[in-house]
Amino acid sequence: MIHRSLPLLLALGTLALAGCDDASAPPTALGAPQAPAHGGVLKVAFDGDPLCIDPHQGGNNTALNVGRQLTDSLTDQHPETSEIVPWLAEHWEVSEDSRRFTFHLRGGVSFSDGTPVDGAAVKANFEAIQKLGALAQLSGTYLAGLKSIEVPAPLSVAIEFEQPNAQFLQASSTMSLGLFARATLEKTSEERCQGALVGSGPFVLDSFVHNQHVRLSQRADYAWPSSLARHQGRAWLDGIEFLVIPESGVRLGSLLSGQIDVNTSVAVQDEGILESRAIPFIARPNPGIVFNLAPNQSRAPLDQTAVRQALNKAIDRNELQGIISRHQKPASSVLASSTPFYRDDSQYLTHDPEGARQLLDGAGWQPGDDGIRVRDGQRLSFQVDYWQASTPVLELLQQQLRQVGVELRLNKTSISQVSAKNSERDYSLWFFNLTRADPDVLRTVFLASGRNVNQRDDTEVDHLLEESSRVLDPERRRELIEAASRLLIEEGHVLPLYEAATLTAFGQQVRGLHYEASTRLQFFDTWLAPR
Repeated sequence: MIHRSLPLLLALGTLALAGCDDASAPPTALGAPQAPAHGGVLKVAFDGDPLCIDPHQGGNNTALNVGRQLTDSLTDQHPETSEIVPWLAEHWEVSEDSRRFTFHLRGGVSFSDGTPVDGAAVKANFEAIQKLGALAQLSGTYLAGLKSIEVPAPLSVAIEFEQPNAQFLQASSTMSLGLFARATLEKTSEERCQGALVGSGPFVLDSFVHNQHVRLSQRADYAWPSSLARHQGRAWLDGIEFLVIPESGVRLGSLLSGQIDVNTSVAVQDEGILESRAIPFIARPNPGIVFNLAPNQSRAPLDQTAVRQALNKAIDRNELQGIISRHQKPASSVLASSTPFYRDDSQYLTHDPEGARQLLDGAGWQPGDDGIRVRDGQRLSFQVDYWQASTPVLELLQQQLRQVGVELRLNKTSISQVSAKNSERDYSLWFFNLTRADPDVLRTVFLASGRNVNQRDDTEVDHLLEESSRVLDPERRRELIEAASRLLIEEGHVLPLYEAATLTAFGQQVRGLHYEASTRLQFFDTWLAPR
């Protein structure tokens, strides 16, 4: 059957606009809207180092925000309806069993080194992702079960999987499966991380200096934007400079003084200042996995179900609302409410400190002299290594857990140090969220034979996750996702905390700024008006 687009059943959360009525036009207070114009370098502040800017490998938002500007995808996803629409592929066919996907590419597309974007290039990219192995953090999971890739015609490519793959069409819209030239694919993984990237996107990479900046310049001959783009031809901007500014106060001050144009990570304490100063901003809930703590079940005592369940019961998620952004809300499931097939599981996330104490008593953990529980001389104590601006949330969580006799030690450090520890599986509780506009994100993260953040053996939840990626009937897929989400919570494989939301503030001169479906920034339509 032929598909030019494929709607998902559940729309994502609506884009919230504050400070301006339309992200593509100036606020009413600025007078009549101006026509977009070419020119200018947009200065964008990140709160952390991208680490690896190759979207085939990277998984953090800063890296993927860079990668999106360098590479195009086979398809795109509408941020409000979740519909899959054409981009580099003009149309496609999906077999009845959802195992074979044939894409027909638009002609005249090239990488920035002049080589063509054709069926052979798609094949080379996906095979290169497979060769990256575990380094392909997200992209590798999207291609799990890949059987073969054929090029039946120069501008066609057929991708076949061993089993039905319900998530793949949405995956084809992500920057994680974006396309790069053979010159990039032939580089080492480290060279690619550091900037050896030749894509087909509207911008090209000029330089990347860790903990300082990433500089991009406009590609003058770009002419194949997504069907969701608001204009044709090249990007409006001459370039983009991403600046790494970890301190929230410095980012805010730089925005107010005009030293930067966009702050991609507005701190909760700065939201009131934005409103009082009438600074434009856009906010949007992130689909995917909520901010959570994932227990490493290869370490005692997190291998005990009762201990993990007690941690979940000890958390008062409603109390978090007082310190998180008004654009966020306490978790009611492992999936954010803006994710397709989300179901409210808040009944399994009820604050029950007495129930937590009973579980810990039954597991042999008794209060020590300082109130922290002890068993066989071991304290019930866990460390969380994190880099995000979430200290107030984790400090409140620390207080809540202490009330039932659990010690939570907080270690805020750099993203590179946290990533290194996580890669080495050197953690007790992993604090993270993961954005994706498809519920298959659960399989990506929790599958025991996959990324397996819990470091656990195969259980019933894995069979549910695997079947949900194969089943084609939407209602059956919904049932499987709902069952897997509930089991992840009930068995303590995940401790959901609060839903992520992205709040981006910008100067009055910035126009056309918007989020794509995964709540990451796409700068192709962005332009700078005269100050």
